[in-house]
Amino acid sequence: MPKLTPRFTFARRNMEEENELISLRHKKLDALRARGSEPFGANFDPSGSIAEVRGKFKEGETLHVAGRITAHRDMGKSHFLDLRDATGRLQIYIHAKEVGAEAMDLFRLLDLGDLIGAEGTCFVTKTAEPTLKVHNFVLLAKALRPLPEKWHGLQDIEARYRQRYLDLITNERSRSIFQKRIAIVSETRRFFEQRGFLEVETPILQTIAGGAAAEPFTAHHKALGLDLYLRIALELYLKRCIVGGIKRVYEIGRNFRNEGVSFKHSPEFTMLELYQAYADYFDMMDVTEALARTAAEAVTGSSTVTYRGRTIDLSKAWRRTTVLASVSEAVGTDVALDRPDLADLARSHGVHVDPAWGPGKIVLETYEKLVQPELFEPTFVMDFPREVSPLARPHRDDPALTEHVDPVIGGMELGTA
Repeated sequence: MPKLTPRFTFARRNMEEENELISLRHKKLDALRARGSEPFGANFDPSGSIAEVRGKFKEGETLHVAGRITAHRDMGKSHFLDLRDATGRLQIYIHAKEVGAEAMDLFRLLDLGDLIGAEGTCFVTKTAEPTLKVHNFVLLAKALRPLPEKWHGLQDIEARYRQRYLDLITNERSRSIFQKRIAIVSETRRFFEQRGFLEVETPILQTIAGGAAAEPFTAHHKALGLDLYLRIALELYLKRCIVGGIKRVYEIGRNFRNEGVSFKHSPEFTMLELYQAYADYFDMMDVTEALARTAAEAVTGSSTVTYRGRTIDLSKAWRRTTVLASVSEAVGTDVALDRPDLADLARSHGVHVDPAWGPGKIVLETYEKLVQPELFEPTFVMDFPREVSPLARPHRDDPALTEHVDPVIGGMELGTA
């Protein structure tokens, strides 16, 4: 048998230690049940979230709090515990003379990660820490696996994405992003409701994979004998709503694309798509700009946000430019679709050019390599070559172009219209 390297020896030791901890927790679970104490699903009515309890905190007041045990300081006969939920932390104090011997026997079967509810009296410690002196407590859920050791946050990226619940438990920033995303979706719905848009839900299983250029996931409906696709876009059925007479319609829904994974792409993702009758891409730019500003103000309290260490001011009118104008600026010379040396010009700036590409594709590749990553401030990039945007409306002034616009912030395309 080959000798294990120190790295694998360490990994095996950690696994053995974790298995021992899990075994110990299961023994405590059995002990709880032997006492007649069901460790899951008890009823408890807290005085609010931990943040709300802290807001109600007043010395001598009796309050109820529920949360996960994330720290335990054993002082002998007395114990200080940290309880946490998604809104914050509160210290609680447990002493045998306050809760009684029977409750202390139960307390000894608790672990970090367990969820408990506690009733107690508010007081402030000598270190000015708001604390709840516990009179009664109840076990709400027993944690059968140990939490990550470092409470400053789960650092393993793979674990964070594969075990999102651990990420939410241990990373304050992840919880904050989670809550902000919910607030953004809520504000988006309010925004469109105020403007007369109707929210609909359209089919996820579709007979045609359309509305975008992407590889679909396939499925089969046994009862109907149909091969189906998970939708790659929301477009087709939303446009049918417009045909049916709904003048303003939108959907926030899941799409599925059987393609690669990156920080810009996911096989399963949420998209907002909206349609407005009697409007053009200038109207869509106005709606997009207003939505971004309104959502930022509602969620952060400001139209100024920070991304990757730089400030973005959403209160200002977004810059508007065209694909050809932005590429011309990037390469330092006028670029047009009929320019004969277009391919050589692109190659001279490090852009790969396939001999089969037409001028529109060459311009788009040059834009995506040289321009888009540098567009940090909110920008609308307009008027794409018809070759690469064949389904968009022909441009009112130049039939070689289309009235297609992409909003870009922080070097990322956030949508298209």
